[in-house]
Amino acid sequence: MKRYPMYVNGEFAAGESGKWFPVYDPSTEEVIAEVADGSAADVERGVAAARAAFDSGGWPQTTAVERGRILLRLAEKIRQNAAHLAELECRNSGKPIVEAEFDIADTASCFEYYGGLANKIMGHVNPVPENAISLAMKEPVGVAGQIIPWNYPLLMAAWKLAPALAAGCCCVLKPAEQTPLTVLEMAAWLTEVGVPPGVVNIVTGFGESAGAPIVAHPGVDKVAFTGSVEVGKQIMRSASDTLKRVTLELGGKSPNIFFADADFEAAVDGALFGVFINQGEVCSAGSRILVERPVYKKMVEAMSAKAKKIRLGPPLARETKMGPLVSKEQFERVAAYLEVGKKEAKLAAGGGRAKEFGRGYYIEPTIFYDVDNSARIAREEIFGPVAAVIPFDNEAEAIRIANDTPYGLAAAVWRRDIFKAFRMVKALRVGIVWVNHMQPTFVEAPWGGYKHSGFGRELGPWGIEEYLETKQVHINLNEQPIGWY
Repeated sequence: MKRYPMYVNGEFAAGESGKWFPVYDPSTEEVIAEVADGSAADVERGVAAARAAFDSGGWPQTTAVERGRILLRLAEKIRQNAAHLAELECRNSGKPIVEAEFDIADTASCFEYYGGLANKIMGHVNPVPENAISLAMKEPVGVAGQIIPWNYPLLMAAWKLAPALAAGCCCVLKPAEQTPLTVLEMAAWLTEVGVPPGVVNIVTGFGESAGAPIVAHPGVDKVAFTGSVEVGKQIMRSASDTLKRVTLELGGKSPNIFFADADFEAAVDGALFGVFINQGEVCSAGSRILVERPVYKKMVEAMSAKAKKIRLGPPLARETKMGPLVSKEQFERVAAYLEVGKKEAKLAAGGGRAKEFGRGYYIEPTIFYDVDNSARIAREEIFGPVAAVIPFDNEAEAIRIANDTPYGLAAAVWRRDIFKAFRMVKALRVGIVWVNHMQPTFVEAPWGGYKHSGFGRELGPWGIEEYLETKQVHINLNEQPIGWY
């Protein structure tokens, strides 16, 4: 069993308290590592290092070309160590190895993308009605506090670190206490690829003791958070005391909408993939499955038959399609929702713990049908392999049901008529819409939601804008005095 210290000012060190907390393999429920238990004192060290690197260490003055090259070198290190990182993430989070391999590849791609974008941050020349040059310049926002979730550990770190570093910001990042291992492994390469001390600081620990101090610290200029709505609200309240900028990527209860004219086999696969990928621990999971009545019964039956064949198993087995949930806490949360669902709707598949496993946090792929959109399982984010299937009669009803939610992260529409499909695209109040597909995610495209799903965008050029300030510069070209007197 390995001990992982935190990473501050270019060095690994235990926390100020000297305490460590256990990290588990959710497939065996065994401790696989210990990690430094961070506190406000450790956050203070991390912020001080980041401030020094930003204010006097020269990182913002590093050329954009050099920042880009550093990110490209980091991407290469990740690719060289992809097998090790995927296995570690698999053991730490419970996700199947094949999915973990995709995630690590996407992590490298994210650093590569922002490595290429670093020297393409553009300002603007403003055509003002004077003999002058008016510029709008882009500058880094400063020190960014970044708090990431446990469902895509290294990838979520890349989504935040890569644009921030490309913009010239310095970072204090807190990984989720359940899944900090791959981020700490990556930290070992930062100096090697050229990241100066203090530019990236990784403080491990729990939300109240390490996350909250990052948000409240006056030396942090911006907070980026991915996680639950309730924590997002707490972050907004805390950040208001220092008026720091905030971007939030929060929960979802995404509608996956199927019309009768959709390709039926593709629709069934899209419905199952949308809600059971990564054990349903996905903010954009298509957990509300809306089906037009002419194909409703057939769809429920086909989904149920295929769901019962989904292979659950050890995350490292290549044939595994679903692994365990990430933790005992998450297992108990999802199990409680299963009991709620049995009272609110009809059960077509699953509904309990996977009985073939003596240990591990395994939940069966579960499908409830004849669900009313007012039911808890249709309105609350479960974050597990639980689908709520809802019938509808026409397009207007599908739009009403889809939009009748406090969330607005993503949606999918399945129908052959592209004109009608695009009509749905325009009507849906969400930040991401997929047509005849589910969950494709590309670093080049914006990611974020409406309503309680948060605000701000990650990925693409939109992601780097969240780490930039805009400065107006006016250069007078008139040699005559202003003539005010």
